[in-house]
Amino acid sequence: MEKLPKIGIPVIILLMLAVVIIAKSAVTIDSGEAGVLFETFGDGVVTDEPPMGEGFHIVAPWNKVFIYEVRQQEIVENMQVLSSNGLDIKLEASAWFQPDISNLGNLHQQKGQNYVSRVLQPAIRSAARSVVGRYTPEQLYSSKRDAIQIEILEETQNIVSDQFVQLNEILIRDVTLPLTIKDAIERKLKQEQESLEYEFRLVTASKEAEKVIIEAKGKAESNRILSASLTDKILQDKGIDATIKLSESPNSKVIVIGSGDAGLPLILGNN
Repeated sequence: MEKLPKIGIPVIILLMLAVVIIAKSAVTIDSGEAGVLFETFGDGVVTDEPPMGEGFHIVAPWNKVFIYEVRQQEIVENMQVLSSNGLDIKLEASAWFQPDISNLGNLHQQKGQNYVSRVLQPAIRSAARSVVGRYTPEQLYSSKRDAIQIEILEETQNIVSDQFVQLNEILIRDVTLPLTIKDAIERKLKQEQESLEYEFRLVTASKEAEKVIIEAKGKAESNRILSASLTDKILQDKGIDATIKLSESPNSKVIVIGSGDAGLPLILGNN
């Protein structure tokens, strides 16, 4: 094997050194991510410039780039908190969050890449304990869950408002009460439902009775007016009209033999 020319060895070394430098200098930031630049021989973390965006970047090999996910993320918190009357409540909640991209340098400098466990989780737990402590187990189990969810969100947002974290939503996934308390609440809710159903039936029956009374009063008033308007002459005329109709019926034979009371004809027989 022929020996390399003396000039070839330095070239190879330079090429290898260039490859190493390029490899150390090249940074690729994926979609949904951003980079924070740390200048080793400068002022450290760059906080006065926007973070590095997606794509390929070349930086000095002695500098570093810390990459953060800036899309919305989710964490699930399982907490044990106390209700207003001191009972243990198990609460499962989801938090939707993302770093404040405009302050990503400050977040890295002051909180670091573990900002979720250092800032967000303690804030959620503190807010949840504060909010749940205002409510009874019955309110937590039934009617107040939406209100509790909103209050926990608002209190957590207040806590992290200056911590370079953007909290988008808090979702209460589950509330677990002691079994005896849960059974007692369910029995009470069932009794309340049955009571409401019974009251509804009573109201319906009362309205139906009122309707019958009103109809009866209307009929009685109608009969009274009709009776007051009938005279002997009107009755006699109606009797004559009825007798004529009977005599004209093809299914009847009517014999009139004189007149009855009030001058009305008498019907003696028919077939």
